[in-house]
Amino acid sequence: MLMGVQASHMVFPEFQSLAATTVRQLHRTAYHFQPPMHWINGPMYYKGFYHLFYQYNPKGSVWGNIIWAHSISKDLVNWESLDPAIEPSEPFDIKGTWSGSATLFPGDKVVMYYTGIDAKEQQLQNYAIPKDPLDPYLHEWIKPKEGNPMVVPDHEINGSSFRDPTTAWQANGYWHILVGSRKNDIGVAYLFKSKDQKTWVKAPHPLHQVPGTGNWECPDFYPVSVKTGLDTSVQGKDVKHVLKVSLDATRYDYYTIGTYFPDQDKYVPDQGLADGWDGLRFDYGNFYASKSFFDPVKHRRILWGWSNESDTKLDDVKKGWAGIQLIPRTVLLDPSGKQLVQWPVEEIETLRGSKIDHMGNLKLETGKPVKLFHGITGAQADVVVGFSIPNMDKAEPFDPSWKDPQDLCFKKKSVQGAIGPFGLMVLASEKLEEYTPVYFRIFKAKDNKPVVLMCSDEEPSTLKTDVYRPMYGAFVDADFSDKKLSLRSLIDHSVVENFAEGGKTVLSNRVYPTIAVLDMAHVFAFNNGTEPITLEHACGWNMQRPQRMNN
Repeated sequence: MLMGVQASHMVFPEFQSLAATTVRQLHRTAYHFQPPMHWINGPMYYKGFYHLFYQYNPKGSVWGNIIWAHSISKDLVNWESLDPAIEPSEPFDIKGTWSGSATLFPGDKVVMYYTGIDAKEQQLQNYAIPKDPLDPYLHEWIKPKEGNPMVVPDHEINGSSFRDPTTAWQANGYWHILVGSRKNDIGVAYLFKSKDQKTWVKAPHPLHQVPGTGNWECPDFYPVSVKTGLDTSVQGKDVKHVLKVSLDATRYDYYTIGTYFPDQDKYVPDQGLADGWDGLRFDYGNFYASKSFFDPVKHRRILWGWSNESDTKLDDVKKGWAGIQLIPRTVLLDPSGKQLVQWPVEEIETLRGSKIDHMGNLKLETGKPVKLFHGITGAQADVVVGFSIPNMDKAEPFDPSWKDPQDLCFKKKSVQGAIGPFGLMVLASEKLEEYTPVYFRIFKAKDNKPVVLMCSDEEPSTLKTDVYRPMYGAFVDADFSDKKLSLRSLIDHSVVENFAEGGKTVLSNRVYPTIAVLDMAHVFAFNNGTEPITLEHACGWNMQRPQRMNN
């Protein structure tokens, strides 16, 4: 049976309908989106409101009983909870209403495509529409009898791994959607086409597939450019396309940048880009099942990812909630064309309190951390720092065989480098019994070009021993012509989102300190390398709580 096997939807029958009597707040976030209680996992803009639809268990804080919950906002910061949008009710979704996407068709016609689970545990693609299209809140949704189920798996498709339809796009007179799946160990993005947005026919071949990657979940396909966000159907000579898939086997999101050939129903990643487990990632930390949408008001593409809990399922039940949405991010194509650049939406800055500046041009001595920002609460802050590296001459040589940055972070964990590790300790206790380090190490390649490694080690983040405390790592495609590196950290009690070099590399942590909580959480800058590092500037803000209903 599917739901006891697939890692992405693992069911814990003893917990899935066990409701918490109270909600524990210690590690609950302040300015990241969370429902009042329980478990979360497609966004859109419509008639003055941003709409967030999300996977939600109304009966417990682990996977199960899944419906589509619904919240709205005018600014992506302050949210109001509405009644659920889609719940199991028909033969084609009676066992679950799983992930999908919203599409705004011409004429303000909204359609929701989603995966339903029937009584035989088969995964089907369905659609729902607003009961009243003139209602900007989109309070009520209906599932038309005509055309549902929209897509039923044929003999070629694995009906137990066939889910998460994308936002539709238009090309060559057809509308298109992708559905994630697998053929044995081959990850697949099946392509379906329609003239009327209701009757969908499978294309002769998938848009893209990659052997050895396993089940593809939550595919996303959209155009990108350097200067502005693009509507999903835009094409052109200066436009590249992004194909993102969530790999069930690794629990990470991967993407490639490439060329879309609508005449051939084909997508080809750019030459030299890894296409699979070694590929580019939006976020090299705790980040999964992301979804993007086009914001027509500010002409930007916004990416929204989900971050799972790292403690035990029993802990989730006890605290009464699990999972958060990370801060929405704008997405642009890097001028190099080789990767994307992400940055927190500007609206999040409206939550900033008074700015606290730390003394600049501070030499960080080896093994002597410096506490920053005596005027802010380190558990709920926005921190921006810049480092300068005076001397690259003694940088360690980079071995070309070091392909995996996470593995390299492990290898170098207990090895003092010349240039690094240096960076921040966030959610840190006064005496550093607990801290989450986010740091850089710099190597020198054979052509003397610097190689920048970014790491985060969750091992010292908490005195608790029953939580997952991984090491994360990523390479940073830094310009480095000025011998400087920047880092922005959004800190929110049990989550830290780290943006290096203006968003070229992003890494998010979920941590559960026991001492470094509330007013006892601090931020330190440190340098454990043998060569001097200068903290060129550092500023921080206390972050206020947004105004939320039912929270």
